[in-house]
Amino acid sequence: MVVVGAGECGTRAAFELREAGWTGPITLVGAENVLPYERPPLSKSVLTGPDDACEPTALCEGRALRDAGIEFVAGAAVTGIDRDAHHAVLSDGRRIGYQRLLLATGAAARRLPLAGIDAGGVRYLRSRADALVLRDRLRPGARIRVIGAGFIGLELAAAAAARGCAVTVIEAAPRPMSRAVPTAIATALADRHRQAGVDLRCGLTVERLTRRDGVLLLELAGGELLECDTVVAGVGAVPETALAEKAGLAVENGVRVDARLATSDPDIFAAGDCCSFPHPLYGGRRIRLEAWRNAQDQGRAAARNMLGDDQPFAAVPWFWSDQFDLTLQIAGLPDTAGQEVVRERPDGVRIRFGLGTDGRLLYAAAIATGNAVAKDIRLAEMLIARRAAPATAALADPATPLKALLRQAPS
Repeated sequence: MVVVGAGECGTRAAFELREAGWTGPITLVGAENVLPYERPPLSKSVLTGPDDACEPTALCEGRALRDAGIEFVAGAAVTGIDRDAHHAVLSDGRRIGYQRLLLATGAAARRLPLAGIDAGGVRYLRSRADALVLRDRLRPGARIRVIGAGFIGLELAAAAAARGCAVTVIEAAPRPMSRAVPTAIATALADRHRQAGVDLRCGLTVERLTRRDGVLLLELAGGELLECDTVVAGVGAVPETALAEKAGLAVENGVRVDARLATSDPDIFAAGDCCSFPHPLYGGRRIRLEAWRNAQDQGRAAARNMLGDDQPFAAVPWFWSDQFDLTLQIAGLPDTAGQEVVRERPDGVRIRFGLGTDGRLLYAAAIATGNAVAKDIRLAEMLIARRAAPATAALADPATPLKALLRQAPS
């Protein structure tokens, strides 16, 4: 068994292969020359934590890999897949034979299509190395301009503001986080950023980047010039599909896989940020998820199916974000619902539920301090998984426990 990619997805898959009973060789190949690590802290604690605790959390230690009998090949790139011979080809010419192979290659930061990009000063955040460079630039008074108000852009802005930087966020869409979260939650997050001193500007585009007299300038539509110490682009990510394309595998907004996470080659699977898959809870709609939980879930599911389980992947999408003192949690897909029902708890927290035309619960989202919404979102996730269609009055009524609705839902 060969796993290409040593992020959350690939590492979880490698351990799951062993835990599920595979006794043969397992090889985990990672492009970075470090042990596997968690990526969510890169835009949070790695940027804001104390100097002696700024390294991302390791997914596992070398000893755990050795104890599991997993051969970890670090700092290596898989440059080709010989499907006929069942070999993964490394950049140094080595060949690793496989019975089954998993592509967990993740996604890369989308490059900013901006005039004058060669003026320098633009940074992206995807790896440990990126985060450590950015951390060094987030100093009190530094003029940080963030392009893009999605999850990464806003988390970066929050981190920069917490470090005392002068932060401006530019977003082309009318509101932050686009269709990823309900409008009311996006508004609450925008208000929190502005309260913290972040200059958040929506419905505005960037024209070009220039350097005059040694000063980096960001030109906005309309001609305004912003002086910058660092420009950070958070304009999304693109799936890493080059290896799959070179091998002749089907690609459609990522490596195309079936319900079992198998590619167009039955001996090659794909999981995590790099793949698109049909989701049974949303009518078989083909989606691609860039999410920590999905990487974990799909890594484990792909591992089991590589061993013959033959189980369709149907986990409910789940997302989270920490910004300042607020935590956002979402279960399901907000852009699939046509009706919203709001439950206001006694503590003032509002849980937003999205329903389909058939009354089925399709998403739940909320924002609050700490883990105040974790239990409700977890119960909603279970309702979504059961294809429940709770009465709207019951959803809206905080006196009706979500656990009671779960007991009434089909199992």
